[in-house]
Amino acid sequence: MSARVTPSSLRAKKGRGHKITMLTAYDFPMAAFIEQAGADIVLVSDAVGTVGNGRGEAVSVSVDEMIYHTRAVRNGAKRCMVVTTMPFASYNTTEDALRTATRLMKEGGADAVHLEGTRREAHLIGEITAVGIPVMGHVGVTKQKIVSAGRIKLPAVDARGAQEIIGDALEMARQGAFALVLECLPAALGTIITQSLDIPTIGIGSGSDCDGQALVTQDMLGLFKELSPRFLKVYADLAQTIVGALGAFRQEVESGAFPTPQHTYAIDDAELAKLLAQLQSR
Repeated sequence: MSARVTPSSLRAKKGRGHKITMLTAYDFPMAAFIEQAGADIVLVSDAVGTVGNGRGEAVSVSVDEMIYHTRAVRNGAKRCMVVTTMPFASYNTTEDALRTATRLMKEGGADAVHLEGTRREAHLIGEITAVGIPVMGHVGVTKQKIVSAGRIKLPAVDARGAQEIIGDALEMARQGAFALVLECLPAALGTIITQSLDIPTIGIGSGSDCDGQALVTQDMLGLFKELSPRFLKVYADLAQTIVGALGAFRQEVESGAFPTPQHTYAIDDAELAKLLAQLQSR
């Protein structure tokens, strides 16, 4: 087995110019598949609220839910780095942030936590890393901005907005983040931030110059089609394959084609005769 992925190994990858890959998972099978595929990071994202639980939003996901899903992912990811999102409103204060991050590590088994925000939340990264918990920062499109705007609003569409995002990224790095997710930023801004930082950047719709790329696994496998952002590339339409297989199962059960003798278990003829004799004697 290859060595486990760590903040240090990710930084070394950036130094060598090797790209980083990150995919989301919420259960054991998907985490195991991602591990077998050789990805670097499994992100236990609070997108589990939408793509996993069918909710209309992700802000209602609780810390307990994130712990539950992290445990399942940890069982499937031995080499990959497991990073868990700190859900919305679970780090309103320093005390909240330390409690949440500690629980995700100790109870969930995460290797690091993922914190969305701006420079206003960046000090929390310093507080969390000070107690030995690695933090992946996140700038650009965040839950906080979606909640306040009521929709996904692209950031950094002008020079002033871009300067704000650059400031957010620099402050998160200064506070000790080991990596930064850049979501839905103009490609040029992704390049500027990536070249300005010693720590790795992982892009989600922020251009090819980021040190790595991430996607929601269910999206790229065609398992969740309610959203189709510009940055998404669908690598397989597993929804069609799965529905076809489930439909074939239903049809074979209804027609009597399944199960066949090869799918059943047998009892020795002599033992069956003995059983029938016993039943008849009652």
